Order: sequence, then structure tokens, then C-alpha cells
Amino acid sequence: MQLERYYSEQDGKLLFTRQQASDFAKRVAGDFNPIHDTEASRFCVPGDLLLSILLAKIGISEHIQIHFNGMISANTPLQIVETDHEVTVVDENQKLYLTLTRRGAVRHDPALANEIAQHYVQFSGKNFPHIMVPLMREQQMMINTDRPLVMYESMSLSFDDLQISSAEVALSSSTMSVNGKRGKVDLSFDFMVGDRRVGHGCKTMVASGLRPYCEDAIQDLVERFNARKQAYCMA
Repeated sequence: MQLERYYSEQDGKLLFTRQQASDFAKRVAGDFNPIHDTEASRFCVPGDLLLSILLAKIGISEHIQIHFNGMISANTPLQIVETDHEVTVVDENQKLYLTLTRRGAVRHDPALANEIAQHYVQFSGKNFPHIMVPLMREQQMMINTDRPLVMYESMSLSFDDLQISSAEVALSSSTMSVNGKRGKVDLSFDFMVGDRRVGHGCKTMVASGLRPYCEDAIQDLVERFNARKQAYCMA
């Protein structure tokens, strides 16, 4: 994955340019959410990029719980603050962006962290349209197709076996609950080595500004998404 391409460090702090964060979203995750475009007015560094860096730097614990506290803008110096059971990511004004709690044994292995992160990120990037569209169709509610915005809320990772060299990620279940104009999406997944499950996790996202489902609008959004992806891959 060559993670070092997608961020830099200055005085012990993480820095992301718009180009680095956008390249990670598109090249690694296959995520073409407009908020990761370099020219986006409401630009956001992908949460999966920060997750990948944390796994590489602090190791993989048997149990990890992460809560995302806010959107990360480009060129914002971020500091990783680590204690025995908790890791936080804050800016120079101590604004909190992420909280990670951990339990159990820890394995510090950059190669394993890279493998786990890459397989997870590639799975995570398939949220739209492969998973989200069927869920919205089922609920008969959809995101704003003119300004689509679905954000990380939290995620958990648990490993039964850390003595592995890699693991594929497979969806085990997906649900969407709707409360007015707000929706919560839970994606549960397994870490697999061949046919053996070595861990599991859950990713929770929040979608706001929901409105009644319209198949034509969703198909138009999917077509625009695919066109953006194709244009990027051919550039």
C-alpha cells in the first residue's frame, strides 16, 4: 500500500495535503465520494487513511473500538496521544478528531498492519453503491443525491488470532435504520484466512438529510459515480 505516500510528518505531527488524501481515497479505497476531491469546498481526509496510520504506528490489539469525532481538513497538524488503553488524535488546539480504546494482547508488525489495513480499506471503499444502494432501496429512503454525505461514526475490530500474516475481509451482514431524516448504517464483517474466521468487526456510518427514495435519482448518482471512477482510472 506504501502508506507513506499519503501523509507526511513534521515535528512529530501528521499532515495530509488534499492531493495525498484524495489519492488514498481513490487509488487505495476506490472511494469516489466528492468530499475527497481536491477541489471540494467541504474537503475531508478519509477516516480509513487515519485508521491505517494508527494500526501501523500503535500495533494491532485483540480488541479495538474507534469513535470518529469530526471531519479532518487538509493541512491540519495532528498529534497521536497514546496511553495504555486509549489513543486520541488531536490538533494543535486540542480539538478531538478520533478516540481509540484497546484491550488484550498487542502485535507490533508493520507488515501485518499494512495487510490488514489494505484489505479492510478496499472492503470499506465498496460501501457505495454495492452495499448502500440495496439498503436505501429496502428502507425506501435515500441520501441527498445532489450532495451525498455519509460519514463514519464508529467502528470495532476484534481478533481471535494475531499470529497471522494477512486476512481477507468479507461482509457478514448489513443493516440500515432510519429515524426521520437521519439514518444509521451498520456493516458487520469477518476477517478470514481461507475458510477460517480469525476476527470480526463492525463499521457504523451516519447519513443525514434523508428523503423519500427515488430509483431514477439513485441510478443517476450511480452512473455519475461510475463515470467519475472510470475517468480517474483512465487519466
